[in-house]
Amino acid sequence: MIRRLALFGAIVFAVSGCGSGGLYDVPLPGGADLGDDPYRVTAHFGDVLDLVPQASVKVNDVAVGRVDRISLADDNTTAVVELLVNGDIRLPANAAADLRQSSLLGEKYISLRAPAAGQGTLDDGAVIPIDRTNRNPEIEEVLGALSLLLNGGGVGQLQNIVREVNAAMSGNEAEIRSFLSNVDSVVRDLDGQKGDITRAIDSLNRLSGTLSTQTSQITTALDHLTPGLKVVTEQRDQLVTMLGALDRLSATAVDTVNRSRADLVEDLKLLAPTLQKLADSGANLPNALQLLLTYPFTDYTVNAIKGDFTNVDVVFDLDLSVLLDNINSSSSPFLTLPGVGGVPPAIPQQPGLPGLPGLSVPQAPASAGGLGPLLGGLIGGGG
Repeated sequence: MIRRLALFGAIVFAVSGCGSGGLYDVPLPGGADLGDDPYRVTAHFGDVLDLVPQASVKVNDVAVGRVDRISLADDNTTAVVELLVNGDIRLPANAAADLRQSSLLGEKYISLRAPAAGQGTLDDGAVIPIDRTNRNPEIEEVLGALSLLLNGGGVGQLQNIVREVNAAMSGNEAEIRSFLSNVDSVVRDLDGQKGDITRAIDSLNRLSGTLSTQTSQITTALDHLTPGLKVVTEQRDQLVTMLGALDRLSATAVDTVNRSRADLVEDLKLLAPTLQKLADSGANLPNALQLLLTYPFTDYTVNAIKGDFTNVDVVFDLDLSVLLDNINSSSSPFLTLPGVGGVPPAIPQQPGLPGLPGLSVPQAPASAGGLGPLLGGLIGGGG
């Protein structure tokens, strides 16, 4: 008997422990294997419901740890849940924690999940903030919402809505079908023009950006527009009078055109042959005008005129031997000099015209020598 009491006392002492958490510190049979080197993770929840220590910690519905401790944060706004996870389980540093329920009336547990884009590694002492934790709704909350819907909720109103919609559509099937067809056509057209719509929106966006950068200029323009509008307002009577006068002028002009329409048409008919001849002249008329403007010089001569001076190169040939040869070889009787190849004949008398009295050409004596000796001396020949 004493041995049994001693054994019972030892068990109670082991379970209660000195300064320990009591039964919460005793591992439950069949729990998750934490291994030789588990690591501690702290998760903050807005509400842990009836979660208790020793609850399971799972990854993909496989138990990998347990809840070690649940406490209230220092700011009294969140619940702090300390988790022990098997050291062989590796999760990213940005892992999330969800509070779930194993079945409809089952126990609560913590589910750790890795995001699609994992970063880093979840190590000992890591903290999962409240923005990466969540909880599933409880069965009581679901039943309460369903009760609210069924008892005084929207079911009765939904029945009235269905009844009224049915009454509105009855007998209007053709119109509704046509309306749906038009809507389908409009949506199809909009889909076909989505590229243009996108470009228009982009252009409007760029215009808005440009206007946004020119806000000060627009404000200044609007501020200076006020005096101009004031002047226009003050001259409103004059503007109205001017518009009335323009209206009367227009009426008079229209009446004049109507009265002279026949004469105008006749004048245009008479002008038609002249215009036809001008058209037949083709390029001859522009060429003639071009020559008329520069007569007696060609149009190329105008290129030499630069402002108030003429840019022309003139070359004088002072070779007297060449000049003498040109004079002697000329076939014109008027270019034959006295003493050089003969004398010029008398000016022929035109028939029907009286002769000019007292006009005679003197005959130079042959011994005078003419220009021969002079030109010969200048060009180095004869003496």
